[in-house]
Amino acid sequence: MQPNRLKEILTKVQAGDLDIDTAVDELKSPGYEDLGFAKIDHHRQLRRGFPEVVLCEGKTTEQVVKIMQNLADTGQNVLATRAEPEVYEAVKEVIPEIEYNELGRTLILEQTEIEEEEGSILVVNAGTSDIPVSEEAYETARIMGNKVEKLYDAGVAGIHRLLENHDQLRKAKVIIVAAGMEGALASVVGGLVDKPVIAVPTSVGYGASFGGLAALLTMLNSCAAGVGVVNIDNGFGAAYLANSINKLK
Repeated sequence: MQPNRLKEILTKVQAGDLDIDTAVDELKSPGYEDLGFAKIDHHRQLRRGFPEVVLCEGKTTEQVVKIMQNLADTGQNVLATRAEPEVYEAVKEVIPEIEYNELGRTLILEQTEIEEEEGSILVVNAGTSDIPVSEEAYETARIMGNKVEKLYDAGVAGIHRLLENHDQLRKAKVIIVAAGMEGALASVVGGLVDKPVIAVPTSVGYGASFGGLAALLTMLNSCAAGVGVVNIDNGFGAAYLANSINKLK
């Protein structure tokens, strides 16, 4: 249920156009729809401010299609992550308006107008290899109603690329930093700004990077105050947190 629908029900009760028993019947629904293989949480937007997000990874294409169609039928905006091209093609057959970011592997269906917050989220990454995780973060933050900017390929191996864009760092309300290898970029950014920095270790790097573990440990041990860390390659989680911070009044 969308907030607008809840307001509509309460307004009708207040005006006397809807009796209380009918309103109660509509509001006391369990809030989810059981598809057998998934229970779709239709009250997620009321509780969290955004509808349930679909993680395509680990699901069959048929399951993703049915879940996406169910969410689309509510009239809400829909986001799915970790979608491979074949999943996109299958979803597009039933939802022609679906948009696909091939690099970020996100599916987006925009059905209601996105009202941007005043503050902005900046997505920074260390190198081109970090773009897939960065794009997942970018698309997630954007569909949730944030003004989002990018600063890519600004890693510590060429620190001047970061320093030359200090104004962009300073203007953002929240900064997401995605980096692999040793993951030092998050600490550097954290030492330059007075904004929350959300660090995303990526699985980019050679042998001893251990699939992002080296970057994760570096970020967790950052000497720069105000740096929070999400899981390896979790661009979605970083953007969700950034969205929550950006919308604080």
